[in-house]
Amino acid sequence: MKKLLNSLYINQQKTYLHKQRETIVVKLEDKKLGQFPIHNIGNIACFGNVTVSPFLMGFCAENNVNLTFYTEYGRYLCQVTGKPVGNVLLRREQFRWADSAEKSADITRLIIAAKVANSRAVLQRELRNHGDNPDISAVIKQLAATIRRCKVSNDVDQLRGLEGEAAANYFGVFNDLIRVKGFEFSGRVRRPPTDHVNALLSFAYSLITQECVSALTGVGLDPYVGFLHKDRPGRPSLALDLLEEFRSYWAERFVLTLINRKQFQENDFIVESTGAVRLTDTARKQFLTAHQERKQQEIQHPYLLEKIPIGLLPHCQAMLLARHVRGDTQHYTPFLVK
Repeated sequence: MKKLLNSLYINQQKTYLHKQRETIVVKLEDKKLGQFPIHNIGNIACFGNVTVSPFLMGFCAENNVNLTFYTEYGRYLCQVTGKPVGNVLLRREQFRWADSAEKSADITRLIIAAKVANSRAVLQRELRNHGDNPDISAVIKQLAATIRRCKVSNDVDQLRGLEGEAAANYFGVFNDLIRVKGFEFSGRVRRPPTDHVNALLSFAYSLITQECVSALTGVGLDPYVGFLHKDRPGRPSLALDLLEEFRSYWAERFVLTLINRKQFQENDFIVESTGAVRLTDTARKQFLTAHQERKQQEIQHPYLLEKIPIGLLPHCQAMLLARHVRGDTQHYTPFLVK
């Protein structure tokens, strides 16, 4: 199994990164903040005003270290990667499948059914831990019905509609999972997030999406050509497809834990004049630390039957998807929480 390497998050503004022999040096003006061996690092994420030397960029590309740039507030900008890996025949087959309504529906059906099942598992966990809630119980039944409808659908647009319906039902009771005042949730708002909960969710989704981009690239698939998400210039559609399997188990449970354990307070957020809500610099650093810890937690993969760090889930699912597209397996096996 692939080893989970560390991620280096650069949150300090006006930081400069450069190469020194086989290491990455992080400096702020003339002060050295840290020095890290390249063989321990798998990803470098730079937030805001962070400068990286051209030599370090090339060094990262040669050593398969993904170098990703975000705005200061966590919105993805771009990624520097090395040479494409994998067989071009795999990508050609992926493109053919993406153009096939039947093949796209086959994979979309599995991804959406898994997403809805994993969302349902989050709600069932809430009932086990905190007692009966009629509203949550009703949504659990609705999601079970959606899964049954997914299994018999052969139309991608219909499946997208089922996914949207399930998400609306699930997020309709999401506020019932929050037990801290000041973090009320009235619905999913994306661009920009306009409350504390949406700000945390959007940041988590953004980070995990880039994990999916890296994983798909690593197994030779094109992260920009998907089956569920339509092609759009600059959008990593296949990475967003893969993200659907991890939203509830990884991102949403993680955010709920941070809130309910009171690891974030109302003063950890800034409201912009536009109404957008974002994390303060200190809170963003705290979030990234918790995210890295979450990635290192181990679970038993339900299909591979191996203990793996959560951070390797995108790699495992990308690998299973690549095997299926190559024709090595009859079906793609999505990530399902057990």
